[in-house]
Amino acid sequence: MTLGTTVTVIAMALIVSVILAPIGIPILRRLKFGQSIREEGPQSHMKKAGTPTMGGVIFILSIFATTITLGLYNEIFTTQTYVLLLVFAGFGIIGFLDDGLKVIFKRNLGLTSLQKLIGQIGISIAAFYLIRIAPFDSTIAIPFTDWSIDLGILYVAFMVFWLVGFSNAVNLTDGLDGLVSGTASIAFAAFGLIALINEQADVALFAFAVTGALLGFLIFNKNPAKVFMGDTGSLALGGALAMISILTKSELMLLLIGLVFVIETLSVILQVGSYKLRKKRIFKMSPIHHHFELSGWSEWKVVLVFWTTGLVVAIIAVLAEALG
Repeated sequence: MTLGTTVTVIAMALIVSVILAPIGIPILRRLKFGQSIREEGPQSHMKKAGTPTMGGVIFILSIFATTITLGLYNEIFTTQTYVLLLVFAGFGIIGFLDDGLKVIFKRNLGLTSLQKLIGQIGISIAAFYLIRIAPFDSTIAIPFTDWSIDLGILYVAFMVFWLVGFSNAVNLTDGLDGLVSGTASIAFAAFGLIALINEQADVALFAFAVTGALLGFLIFNKNPAKVFMGDTGSLALGGALAMISILTKSELMLLLIGLVFVIETLSVILQVGSYKLRKKRIFKMSPIHHHFELSGWSEWKVVLVFWTTGLVVAIIAVLAEALG
């Protein structure tokens, strides 16, 4: 994929998001699809109650339009493209149902954890059998070493764990204006470059479409946010990010590229574990972005630090892949 095509993909996705957002936000507002806020959360977040949510639909439509249009035009629409769109749409639909129930019942709880898990597992297994249509390598490379592990048929279990885990990790991270939009756009750009290094133009096209669409969405999602992506967007992004790491055979490199999402998830696990075992909390609140807020950091400072962290680790990962 040429530099010109890459720029075209990013630009088209960005422009479509920018066009759709001013159309979609008033519709979401009229339908009263407003965000509910956790009562135990930072008090500064209470003013965000009622901000339109389910905005993930905006960049999902942009990504689909860009990937399909430019994929067909450049003749790089493949089975891997279908798999990425399946996972992206499937996890997005789960999030859409979750957001919808929250809006209907006017509370901050949607689908049950079990309901979401069943849906996520089903989509992950379907994706596994789709990628096995072509010859598929079931080994997992250990980053920065020459070692690898062949999981064989157990790869399906790993894939389920990976997709479910990272979709939920991105979902946990989506608690501040622009945090996930910015961090995920960096992560997808990194995997787009890795796909280009691997000469996987089909995967790169999708990754850069996500990057462009999120940058367009970020214009409306940055502080003070005019719209939230909701579970509709965060679950779709997390599932697709994990799927791209699998298709580029950079599975464990996702732990570095997605370090912000990993840290956010670990903070929740540690917080819950510590409270259950010791009846003491490690952080003032989890996920950890709320801990920094309650420690006196402004929302913008937390987001900027997390974006910077995501950018630094993404550069390290891409350089490692390029030089490896």
